[in-house]
Amino acid sequence: MLRQRVLTAAVLLALFLAAVFLLSNLLWALLMIVVLAVAGREWGRLAGFAATGQGFYAALLCAAASAIVALEHSQSPGQAFIYSVPGKTLYTLCAAFWLAIAPAWLYYRWEIRSRPLLAVVGLIVLLPFWHALVWMQLTPALLLGAMAVVWIADTAAYFAGRAFGRHKLAPSISPGKTWEGVAGALLAVAAAWVVLALIAPGSAADRGSGLLLVVLLAILGIQGDLFESWIKRLAGLKDSGRLLPGHGGLLDRVDALTSTLPLAALYFAYPLLRA
Repeated sequence: MLRQRVLTAAVLLALFLAAVFLLSNLLWALLMIVVLAVAGREWGRLAGFAATGQGFYAALLCAAASAIVALEHSQSPGQAFIYSVPGKTLYTLCAAFWLAIAPAWLYYRWEIRSRPLLAVVGLIVLLPFWHALVWMQLTPALLLGAMAVVWIADTAAYFAGRAFGRHKLAPSISPGKTWEGVAGALLAVAAAWVVLALIAPGSAADRGSGLLLVVLLAILGIQGDLFESWIKRLAGLKDSGRLLPGHGGLLDRVDALTSTLPLAALYFAYPLLRA
């Protein structure tokens, strides 16, 4: 199983990096719509929709994303969706969800099974995630840097949890996660940022805000993982799908990214959003 997981991850990473650097932003956006369709179908399954409903929900997300692509490419350079009124609204809803609603949802273990409500939540979770992937591909270092924070945190949490884990983080949601793993994740991303700050130029203020950002992204990544685990538990499913050998569904691989990339995009876009 481990060998299959590693092989799948290696192939996906190679294809992902090739696409990030070789595709134009328009082609990348269209490719990510395919990813959005798969994620949308899996979310529809978690929400309890039948096969037809899952397909309709995925099509709805793709139609919204296609409209965003058309809007962006009809505007002058630099006028990305994230700076528009609809974009600001959607990203604001996403930030409010991950910073306020999702923590309460997990803390109180809300057993929400309303399909319409979960469909709305899926839109708030998946559309900004898709757009953050598209927008940050314009500056690959930003995209890969944000994703690297999640990967470092996830890896460190796994090994720290296995070595030192004694206190369960959320046993009724994800029994394998521990507070020691969380501590390992935060220490790892903070250490990685300190090393990067020492070898790269930048002001003390930038380094300080960057440290806060990577720690926040690590926390949000853990939260995104827990949130999908809770939704799967309520749906009575072990995995969101069977697309990726050894990993489950697409959502099982990007759950932590759905909660981190939109917030990272907001951070990098903030100077222009204030205008």
